[in-house]
Amino acid sequence: MAESEQKTNQPVDPDQLYAQLEEKILATGHDMDLGRIRAAYNMAKTAHSGQLRMDGSPYVTHCIAAADISVDMGLDEDSIVAALLHDVIEDTSLTHEDVAKQFGTAVADIVEGVSKLTRVQYTSKEDEQMENLRKMLMAMAKDIRVILIKIADRLHNMRTMNYQTAEKQRAKSLETMEIYAPIAHRLGMQRAKWELEDLSLQYLDPAGYQEITKTLEEKMPVLEEFMSGMKEKIQKRLDENGVKATVTCRIKHVYSIYRKMYAQKLDITGIFDLCAFRVIVDTIPDCYNVLGIIHEMFKPVPGRFKDYISTPKPNMYQSVHTTVIGSEGIPFEVQIRTWDMHHTAEYGVAAHWKYKMRDGGQALRSGDEDKFAWVRRLLESQQESDAQDFFHNLKIDMFADEVFVFSPKGDVINLPAGATPIDFAYSIHSDVGNHMVGAKVNGRIVTYDYALQNGDIVEIRTSRSAPGPSRDWLNVAKSGSARTKIKQWFKKERREENILRGREMLEEELRHNGLSLDDVMAEEIVSPLLKRLSFQTPDDLFAAIGYGGVTVTRVAHRLRDEAKNAGADKKSVLDKVSEAAERREQNAKKEGKAVHGILVAGLDNCLVKFSRCCTPVPGDDIIGFITRGQGVSIHRRDCANYLQRLREPENEGRWIQVSWAREITDSYVTTITIASNDRSGLIMDIATVLNALNAKVRNLSSRETGAGLALTVVTLEIKDAAELRYIMSKLSSVNGVTSVLRNGG
Repeated sequence: MAESEQKTNQPVDPDQLYAQLEEKILATGHDMDLGRIRAAYNMAKTAHSGQLRMDGSPYVTHCIAAADISVDMGLDEDSIVAALLHDVIEDTSLTHEDVAKQFGTAVADIVEGVSKLTRVQYTSKEDEQMENLRKMLMAMAKDIRVILIKIADRLHNMRTMNYQTAEKQRAKSLETMEIYAPIAHRLGMQRAKWELEDLSLQYLDPAGYQEITKTLEEKMPVLEEFMSGMKEKIQKRLDENGVKATVTCRIKHVYSIYRKMYAQKLDITGIFDLCAFRVIVDTIPDCYNVLGIIHEMFKPVPGRFKDYISTPKPNMYQSVHTTVIGSEGIPFEVQIRTWDMHHTAEYGVAAHWKYKMRDGGQALRSGDEDKFAWVRRLLESQQESDAQDFFHNLKIDMFADEVFVFSPKGDVINLPAGATPIDFAYSIHSDVGNHMVGAKVNGRIVTYDYALQNGDIVEIRTSRSAPGPSRDWLNVAKSGSARTKIKQWFKKERREENILRGREMLEEELRHNGLSLDDVMAEEIVSPLLKRLSFQTPDDLFAAIGYGGVTVTRVAHRLRDEAKNAGADKKSVLDKVSEAAERREQNAKKEGKAVHGILVAGLDNCLVKFSRCCTPVPGDDIIGFITRGQGVSIHRRDCANYLQRLREPENEGRWIQVSWAREITDSYVTTITIASNDRSGLIMDIATVLNALNAKVRNLSSRETGAGLALTVVTLEIKDAAELRYIMSKLSSVNGVTSVLRNGG
């Protein structure tokens, strides 16, 4: 945006800067229409006339800088034109039609895609960021050049961030670190990513940044001498072996060092591999030839070899990495790649325009669209998520390291680091995940929460009679796409259950805020929220809460805010909210002593019993049922009996809110069922596991079910749900076991 009140510190001539831009374009050797580019500059210069940057320079200098960075990226003529015009729709009176009339629809669409949303009042910063990201992703899905120019725009803004206020420096740097640098990484644009990270760190942790740069300056003479000698030694050996190669070296960028210091809790003096060498060759066989020569010259560090040529990263990055120890005892990394791999590593997707212009084409090469499928996946995931979930998925899908595993047929599947068999199953197909009943890794049965490792061979066992995913899977799955598909299953298959569950959850959350559902279900209160979240009816909202599509806390807060804005009840909302804390305190005083670890809302020391159908334990989500003469029966909220009886009119009003006490010393009895192949020694193996865990077993029985299968029922005495989950996970690893499930769900 323009800051016209700033004074110029030193005159800047935009025409001179533009002349330098033209010289750079000519130096690339690409056939571009300079007359068209000059016309775009003149349009931008006229449109931004009178607008100044924070440093006092004419605003159009920023547009020239963005175009200059676009040339460095190797982008095409339309991109450079769009970069010069990227702010005219947002900051001036020019429209999409004005740009399209002179430069074509493609350029106008890119400019519009780069432009930010018109400022709207959002209920939270997350909502505002998600709306901006949604528009950006939609524009990227149409034309990837949108984000390339957006990165160029952000890169120049970060280079000139020293003229902004301290508050804006931190805010923009955090946004850059959380969104733009990872997007650059996901697009394979390592050069832009490194610079964005270093510039952001300069404002987010200036002391840490200064410490690293100062230490590097002090060490530089020694490091330069080391790198020069090592580079010469490597080049000489490669020449002797007849390998045509270019050897370069560099100091790792500041943020990379900073992150290593933070992750490993090291002082910079404790980080030895500050240097990285790169060997660029002509062919892939030469890459592996060089690897052998490097390992012959220096001792490799075990576990530090990575082959991204045979298994490229999702951002198209390819290289062989190895860490070795030099003769001075200093470890250093060597990256080996071809020239084509090098261009892709430096510029990522932008390198495709280098190929495109070299070939005289005007579109991405055949098959390249598949490389951007992750953009479409993110768009799909945000449709099922609220702002917090969307950012969670975004950070995992774009920011996390990857793990590479294999299907039984040898197909390579890349997943986020820490991914589980559930993520693998859903990456194959939704049906595979929904019908999953077990998993094997490297021929051995593993639990659903097993963290997959590089090179694992993963086999998913499915059954058409499988009950479908469990809600617990949402806590186990790491990838956004798996979580989205699980939520979609609950949304489709369990709508009635979701509506009931979501309504109860919202009623309870509103009660904590001093409101009732009736207070916020008026048309003028609920309609704006339904519209904002793209729901047609309140039942759609309840269902979304029930299957986890939106968080109940956020919905309750928004409804409360809408109620305040609507001025519902002269006394009501504001007074009710202000009285909520007092009421909670009074209710707490009314609560008597917990019975068997259970507190019953509004009742003091009443008789409590645990239902045998679902045997709840501390940590479970529970509900109470007022029985005739036998006190309150406690059920799990996923109990089949509870879900069935909840719909019965005669039971209306007999369900009551209950909760676990804060301090629980009792033990609880619960039952699980183990499905397995029927084999000799099965019971002994199960008993051995239970004994090793010091589990208190009340009863254990097993029976054949035919077709070589068996069911084993175990009744246990445990402290809480966490202990039960741990026992179940260990039982899942017993040879032949296909599933371990709690009874009654």
